[in-house]
Amino acid sequence: MAKQVVVLRYGHRTGRDDRVSTHCCLVARAFGAERIIIIGKKDEKIEDVVKKLCERWGGPFNINFSTSWREELQRLKAQGFKAVHLTMYGKPLQKVIEDIKKCDKIVVIIGSKKVEIGVYEESDYNVAITKQPHSEIAALAVFLDWYFGGKELEKKFKDAKIVLTEKDEKPRKK
Repeated sequence: MAKQVVVLRYGHRTGRDDRVSTHCCLVARAFGAERIIIIGKKDEKIEDVVKKLCERWGGPFNINFSTSWREELQRLKAQGFKAVHLTMYGKPLQKVIEDIKKCDKIVVIIGSKKVEIGVYEESDYNVAITKQPHSEIAALAVFLDWYFGGKELEKKFKDAKIVLTEKDEKPRKK
């Protein structure tokens, strides 16, 4: 069975987090997640960027918006997903990754605004990528790389119009 990864972006603030949430989508897709659920007001600009990205670079990758992290997490857990919350306050990645790799269905929770205590309580794993302040984008990339063991770096995307090869070491002139 193929591993299923959903990213839950907690607390998106329209206008303030647009660029960071867009980059969370880019990293989630490129590093092996099948979709992202953004908790916050629906943002058509982000949806449009992701749609255009998938049209050019391939897919599938889906983006959804929701107003309730708790409802989304409960729904996913009812489907057999294990919740992995990326936080400075968790157990070190290197100490829990082997247990997490045994899970074929995970939802990776990344925050933007201060995360409420319920997220910690509802998560099956609270995982620290480092015990220092850092970006949720970087944490997501590092976590997914460890989870997939580097195999995501060779992922092929269906219906891609643009495919870079080893020969593409620098941009070409048009």
